[in-house]
Amino acid sequence: MVTEQGFLALAPQYTTTSELLSASARRRGMDVEVLPAHGGVDTAMARRGGHYYGGPAFAARVVDALEVALLEPSDDWLTTLPYEYTGRRIAMATLGEARGLSRPAFIKPPSAKSFPAAVYADGSCLPAGPELSPEVPVQISDVVTWAAEFRLYVLDGAVRTGSRYATFGRLDAERLEGHRHEGAVLDFADSLLAACGDGLPSAVVVDIGLLATPEDGAERWAVVEANMAWFSNCYAADPDRALDVVLRSAGPRTQLAEPDGRFCRSPRTLA
Repeated sequence: MVTEQGFLALAPQYTTTSELLSASARRRGMDVEVLPAHGGVDTAMARRGGHYYGGPAFAARVVDALEVALLEPSDDWLTTLPYEYTGRRIAMATLGEARGLSRPAFIKPPSAKSFPAAVYADGSCLPAGPELSPEVPVQISDVVTWAAEFRLYVLDGAVRTGSRYATFGRLDAERLEGHRHEGAVLDFADSLLAACGDGLPSAVVVDIGLLATPEDGAERWAVVEANMAWFSNCYAADPDRALDVVLRSAGPRTQLAEPDGRFCRSPRTLA
């Protein structure tokens, strides 16, 4: 029997965030279904109103059957931001071009996980392998040190909840509410979203940080990156509010708002 009840479908790999979101979903009366690691999604296919949380590789196998639209920020969004919001030089290139770098840089594949995001002494230190085509897109950034980093769950251009997740590169989760930097974080986020939020999907995770050594010596906030909410660790954020963002970021295709269409990724781009 087909039911119209909304439900949350989870990738089989357990995470603390999936546990928190599951509990939140059940509190609001949603069913939660952990999808099988192997085989189909037969029970989920007989339902309507599915939402997804989990990794992109597994998503590529199941989102068509679930009829879920996955929202993801564009690979080049960070490179389009003014310097006042990045605090560093950032550019898109190919892996082949990056191999020619003669200086240290932070280099990452913008959305895929084809090689580790890290600071590389120069381009010759980048990983090699038959699966790493010279045409693979990469993001190249100046090397900076983050004194503190915060994850913000954004829905319709407003921060719903957030969490500090690191200090000086070390995991250090603490809720945003009541944090000594709460006001500064929200002020920066409000300015960023007002100026550049139209380049993001309606449901997204934005990471921002406090630079440890800004050039002018003054406290400086900057964007770390933007990520898909349906595969982000919520750390110490309010899971009930985070779930609001996750459900929009990976929900039924029939409910996809027209402005979000350009951020809806094909399963082929996730594998």
